[in-house]
Amino acid sequence: MPDASLPGVHHVTALCGDAQENLDFYVGVLGLRRVKTTVNFDDPTTHHLYYGDAAGRPGSTLTFFPWPQATSGRGGAGMVHTVAFAVPRGSLAGWHDRLTAHGVEPEEKTYFDEPCLHFSGPSGLPLALVATAPAEDARPWTDGPVPANRAIQGIHAPVLPVFSDDRTLELFTDVFGWARAGTDGDRVRLRGPGTGVGTTVDLLVRDRHPSGRMGRGTVHHIAFRAPDDQAQRAWQSILREHGLQVTDVKDRHYFRSVYFRDPDRTSGLLFEIATNGPGVHVDEDDAELGRSLVLPEHLESRRAELERVLPRLTTP
Repeated sequence: MPDASLPGVHHVTALCGDAQENLDFYVGVLGLRRVKTTVNFDDPTTHHLYYGDAAGRPGSTLTFFPWPQATSGRGGAGMVHTVAFAVPRGSLAGWHDRLTAHGVEPEEKTYFDEPCLHFSGPSGLPLALVATAPAEDARPWTDGPVPANRAIQGIHAPVLPVFSDDRTLELFTDVFGWARAGTDGDRVRLRGPGTGVGTTVDLLVRDRHPSGRMGRGTVHHIAFRAPDDQAQRAWQSILREHGLQVTDVKDRHYFRSVYFRDPDRTSGLLFEIATNGPGVHVDEDDAELGRSLVLPEHLESRRAELERVLPRLTTP
């Protein structure tokens, strides 16, 4: 094992349709902070929108590539099924009222003795709000439309569908060093060695899952956080020693990334290991986070072109 652990989730990246509709929902309804408005570095004519807590920290961040021309996707094997957020205990009644007032019909459920609301985002992405104990490092965004006693704290146990004979569980426990924290029906909860938000993942273990299809309303990948570049390089080596095909390091400006897939071909989940830094404040002051389009240096020469092509966004 590398000296450094993978303490928890870094971010989740999904695909959506209309960018403004996406912004209106995640900021205007869910009350997340828009912490970065940039572009897909591999396709700069597409926005990359980041939402998170007050500081846009790893463990709180959900990002989107808006693809308005893409067909609707279908969740299933090979992709994260549900993106869950932690909210304070006792806040679900208020959330239920807020969601229904915005035309969203949540379904009440309970897993691992934690009550939750399940619903879908505007492009069909399955979401959940889970009432749980407050994270010791929680820094929810409270300058938006949601009051502090209900504000989202961060990511909480995204759901990964796997087959009963997949090796995903062993990847987490034997390679990542995560602990098996409990079972609830066909769900297995895994807990990372870190503290605070984004330190749990639920595996939905079944003999059968529908086949997934990438498109609007589906998750592209889930990223786990490495403390620094040295730890990331160590993980790159250890994963390769386990026979996994890992990419070279890619500079994503706000973090460095390597990518690999779940070793079991029947699931094939796309995983990323991203460094904690340099973070979303590397090119914007805190007060300016997310307010305007920011580009990495190598794309600045194309700013005029990209601003013509990308849709104008208005913060709700």
